[in-house]
Amino acid sequence: MARRKDKGSSVDLSAFDRAGATVVDNPLVQEVEDSYLEYAVSVIHSRALPDARDGLKPVHRRILYSMYEQGHRPDRPHVKSARVVGDTMGKYHPHGDGAIYDAMVRMAQDFSLNATLVDGHGNFGSPDDGPAASRYTEARMSREAMLLVGELGEGTVDFYPNYDGSLEQPTVLPAAFPNLLVNGTSGIAVGMATNMIPHNLGEVVAAARWLIKHPDATLDKLMTFVPGPDLPTGGLLLGLDEVRKAYETGRGIVRMRGKVEIGPVEGSRGRQGITVTELPYGVGAEKVIERITEEVTRTKRLQGIADVKDLTDREAGTRLVIECKVGVNPQALLADLYRLTPLESSFGVNNLVLVDGQPQTLGLKELLEVFLHHRYEVVTRRTTYRRRKRQERLHLVDGLLIALLDIDKVVRLIRASENAQAAKDGLMSQFKLSEIQATYILDTPLRRLTRFDRLELEAEGEKLRAEIAELSTILDDDQVLKKVVSDELAAVAKEFTRPRRTTLIGGDLKETLAASVPSGPLEVGDDPCQVILSASGLVARTAVESEEAPEGRSRRGRVKHDSVRAVVHSTARGRVLLVTSHGRAFKTEVLPLPVLPEQSGTVSLSGGMSASELVPLAAGETVIGLAPLTAEGSPGLALGTKQGVVKICTPEWPVRSDEFEVIGLREGDEVIGATWLTDGAEMLTFVSSDASLLYFAASLVRPQGLKGGGMAGINLPDGTHAVFFGAVRTDDPEHGDPMVVTSSGGSVKVTPLSAYPSKGRATGGVRAQRFLKGERKLALAWVGPRPAAASGSGEPVALPDVDMRRDGSGAAMYGPAVVGHLIERS
Repeated sequence: MARRKDKGSSVDLSAFDRAGATVVDNPLVQEVEDSYLEYAVSVIHSRALPDARDGLKPVHRRILYSMYEQGHRPDRPHVKSARVVGDTMGKYHPHGDGAIYDAMVRMAQDFSLNATLVDGHGNFGSPDDGPAASRYTEARMSREAMLLVGELGEGTVDFYPNYDGSLEQPTVLPAAFPNLLVNGTSGIAVGMATNMIPHNLGEVVAAARWLIKHPDATLDKLMTFVPGPDLPTGGLLLGLDEVRKAYETGRGIVRMRGKVEIGPVEGSRGRQGITVTELPYGVGAEKVIERITEEVTRTKRLQGIADVKDLTDREAGTRLVIECKVGVNPQALLADLYRLTPLESSFGVNNLVLVDGQPQTLGLKELLEVFLHHRYEVVTRRTTYRRRKRQERLHLVDGLLIALLDIDKVVRLIRASENAQAAKDGLMSQFKLSEIQATYILDTPLRRLTRFDRLELEAEGEKLRAEIAELSTILDDDQVLKKVVSDELAAVAKEFTRPRRTTLIGGDLKETLAASVPSGPLEVGDDPCQVILSASGLVARTAVESEEAPEGRSRRGRVKHDSVRAVVHSTARGRVLLVTSHGRAFKTEVLPLPVLPEQSGTVSLSGGMSASELVPLAAGETVIGLAPLTAEGSPGLALGTKQGVVKICTPEWPVRSDEFEVIGLREGDEVIGATWLTDGAEMLTFVSSDASLLYFAASLVRPQGLKGGGMAGINLPDGTHAVFFGAVRTDDPEHGDPMVVTSSGGSVKVTPLSAYPSKGRATGGVRAQRFLKGERKLALAWVGPRPAAASGSGEPVALPDVDMRRDGSGAAMYGPAVVGHLIERS
């Protein structure tokens, strides 16, 4: 038969080994055994399941109480973890030190808890690795932990004997915040288990405060405050329908994903990669790498990965870089990674907790209600304790004041008494004092019995009476009690709330997962596409049929980064030239470029990447043009410089060099425009800083090789320079007539190019804008169809109405930072 050894939790369960149990015919014996079995199971439950009030299992509660009792608080130095483990094991938790240390370590891990309860110093592990031994690490209580134990000394909770009856320990902690919901927990008991997911402290407190004011609040209303879990490791959480189910029933499954960034890998010259910046809860980078290695080498189900690097560190946080092979669609590869690796994981929510010692599965509202009832009881008992202490002190103060009214008589009575008992009896009989008051007066030094101390005592008495009245109001009025609890929760949230880490993705889980599967294949076909450079310096490409493109939609009007500088045709797996202001050209892969959404209306490069991320630029160097690698009847690349030089560079690009010069620049000169010519019928246009415009046929410029320095394009007076160069067509009705946009910074003018006569190469041109008073030079100019101005950050800037006067002054307005043309698709 099982034996209960003592009043603690040590139970001999050998008789309940079902495999070797014998049938007992005696009903009385069977009843006794069943009662002991019920007791044993309840003890095991109390060890393994958390209490719904403070969210702690006994081992965690005993660790925190031991640290609190020993003074290992946030304002004290760290102590060896082995010392904490030893104190806990010797006084309250007679189990293995390994289990105690593991429990303490988890309370110190910021990737396990939203509000860590132990302030650890040293190696407390990672999602992949365990902690250092307890003799190497140090610990103390965190500030959040003090919120759980801070009211223990005020009679707020019950205590019970420890395992040997020599000490007492709390049955539950006062818990000033909903620790169970904030930090979550896990545990296994007899035939059952609990698995609770963490939440954001500020959101949980907001829901609890709403529930205080509205006890009949619906779950949907509470979910406006707590929309979903908030995991310490961040990431994505899919399918809020399952979250609602878990909040309603206490059971459910939520799907977690790592957060990734897709773009060129640093140092790989534009090769595409997937960078994991946040992992699912409980998943480490090494687990992901191990599974990727297995799927690549053994099962062969994962293809398209060139390399995997774990660059995670304390400063940068999680950074797992998965480099794609050339020609691989990273979106399709990411879908395979979610499907085959722990980058996508499930969390089975099972809110099984102890309520009044009995296991119950609770939903969100029920968990908050249990916590609030606990706080009501704690605040009530705390208030009762504080009122009693103040009443006791007021009783003593009143006695002192009575004695001070006739201090001479009190002194004579004490001097005339034979002993202390006689003096006490005399004070009680003559001054109508209680025994406590009389004893306190006898123990009080004579120096306290002065006129000044009388004033202090009267002030103290008034303060005590006011505090007692305030405390009595809390005890007598439930609404005041609830307000106190609500205000205290608000103060906790104000001090300890952190921004939400986890991104919630709503909708049905199955629909969300189905929508995230890419429609395109893993390998991107070499289909035609366009590469686009915006005037604000962003580069992107259009989608091809063989890869996934974002959902199509319609866009009307101007948007951010819609001002385009250049467009060239290429293929998805081809390469293009990026031409810089220093006269250099870089061969760049098209595939790594961001894909623009398929949509009608204005094309925007808001999703593009900065050209400076693709090529190594020097200080002050910018990308000013694009060119294809194949000529197909083109005379080449037209270049114009700041000093008025023009050049058409023949498209004889070096085969074995990815970086080369396309023009020999003079000292102090730089390229201000680079345009790819289609057939040589374009007009080359210069605009100078003194507002002179010159355009002439491209056929007037003789093509040169890479080393050529060009020829005179526009004559520039001393002190002036060219601010724009480009190539335009005057025979393209589809795109409209070219327009001339000039800006002095304080005025802007828009005029048709047809209003200006063409002249020969190396001449001075004609005036394009008359300067107003105080204007000295042009800050910006542009020539082309469908002009679109923008600020330096890409925000649209409206241009003035067209002015047909070729030498008129501009409209007064702040000029834009860049000008390009619009691309619109039907």
